[in-house]
Amino acid sequence: MHAVTPHLICAGAAQAIDFYAQAFGAVELARLPGPGGKLMHAMVKIGDSTVMLADESPDWGILGPASLKGSPVFIHLYVEDVDATVARAVAAGAKLTLPATDMFWGDRYAQVEDPFGHRWSVATHVADLSPEEIQAGMAKSGCV
Repeated sequence: MHAVTPHLICAGAAQAIDFYAQAFGAVELARLPGPGGKLMHAMVKIGDSTVMLADESPDWGILGPASLKGSPVFIHLYVEDVDATVARAVAAGAKLTLPATDMFWGDRYAQVEDPFGHRWSVATHVADLSPEEIQAGMAKSGCV
């Protein structure tokens, strides 16, 4: 485990595990079913990181992005091939929100929203740049 581990709340955590396996190559590590078929806790491994999941529990105030009408949080995922990963995610049901683009900070970068409302930024590092090169690229991109 790493010091910070995402814990995603999903309306359909079991389906989310299947989606993450298809989209991001997740491997299931644990599953703790609860009453009514809901998942009380689950863990998957994506790359070298663990992600925990659980089903929504409205009685406990535990709601996912679908119930909250969105999320301000992105989960950032570094991969070997951003284009292939994003294509797999879209084929599995994700919505493409930003196509893969070479960015001024040295990553090829894209964004998707999974079927459960969680937002993912996906990147492949393509160039090591100095802080000055990143600043110049940012200015040239129109971000400032």
